[in-house]
Amino acid sequence: MAGERVPEKITSSTIFIETTATLCLEVTNYLQLTGMGVSKFVSSPALRVGGYDWRIDFFPDGENEDCAGNASAFLTYLSQDVDVSTKFRMRMLEKKGRLPPVASFDVSKRVFSSGPYKDDSWGHYKFVDKAKLESLSQLGDGCFTVLCDVTVIHDSLPVELPFHLERVLGDGRGTDVTFHVCRQKFHAHSPLLAARSPVFEAQLYGPMADKDMGRVKIVGVKPFIFETMLHYIYTDSLPPCPDEGGYSAAAMQHLLVAADRYGLDRLKLICEEDLCKRIDTETIATMLALADQHHCKRLKDACQELFPAAARGRTRGKRVNSAPTPIVTTKLRRGLRSDAKLRRVLRSDKEGYVEMALP
Repeated sequence: MAGERVPEKITSSTIFIETTATLCLEVTNYLQLTGMGVSKFVSSPALRVGGYDWRIDFFPDGENEDCAGNASAFLTYLSQDVDVSTKFRMRMLEKKGRLPPVASFDVSKRVFSSGPYKDDSWGHYKFVDKAKLESLSQLGDGCFTVLCDVTVIHDSLPVELPFHLERVLGDGRGTDVTFHVCRQKFHAHSPLLAARSPVFEAQLYGPMADKDMGRVKIVGVKPFIFETMLHYIYTDSLPPCPDEGGYSAAAMQHLLVAADRYGLDRLKLICEEDLCKRIDTETIATMLALADQHHCKRLKDACQELFPAAARGRTRGKRVNSAPTPIVTTKLRRGLRSDAKLRRVLRSDKEGYVEMALP
């Protein structure tokens, strides 16, 4: 309907912060504890993890009558009136440190609560067979250690800043620099670029920067790659790929080169991790060349692990694959070097552009 305002779609992501610590309960002489009675327990000292108090409760004769000859162990939540998400691992070791553990169990996710409908204790009713503990005690000194690795998971507030910055990039308000990439134009905010990229900082604000850098010509980078890199600079994430199959290997290769060129180390690592999953007989030569050219240790190690013969052949100066590769070209080697000493503004041409290229 004309004049009707379409609701704005707002998306956000949530960051999960984890805090981990280990609780410890020393059982100095198990044989003296047997016969305490069902539901009787010994406890570890309370420990604060993630802002909440916890302890281990160990029942030598079991938590209830159904434990049938087994000792029980529980993690107990001591704080009040606040639900908290956790994951934890409980294990019992012989005091002398012999491995493997006498008993252990893992809980991948558990919400503890305290209040009218509290659920403040979680563990294993049949944690370990009492006969096993008695046998080990007779062979050793009867001393055991119960350990519990507790991870408290905090949900932070939704992160909306990337969404707002993406909108600022899209609507073009307040931009002060225009990049000309081939025949396309991209508007951006120079302070944000300088804050995110040391190369942009040097080019836009360094001693060799022009006073009037309203128009900047970028050479050696495809428009799609530059646009993707800009999106990352503003939002710290890659934009959704228009193709159903996701970003191609070639696109990720070129994006890695651009990330290296502009000092975007995290973006470079993202590309590197993605390319490690795409190594095969068709791409091994390209991947090795890329890894050597741009100092990608993770990618190079992956190539050597998957195709050791090919990697050895390259180090000996042999050609692994005679097929031409789009990323490894003389122009690329000359035009996209990542040496920080070579990052500089080449020239200002008569059109008023500053051409940004690396020798």
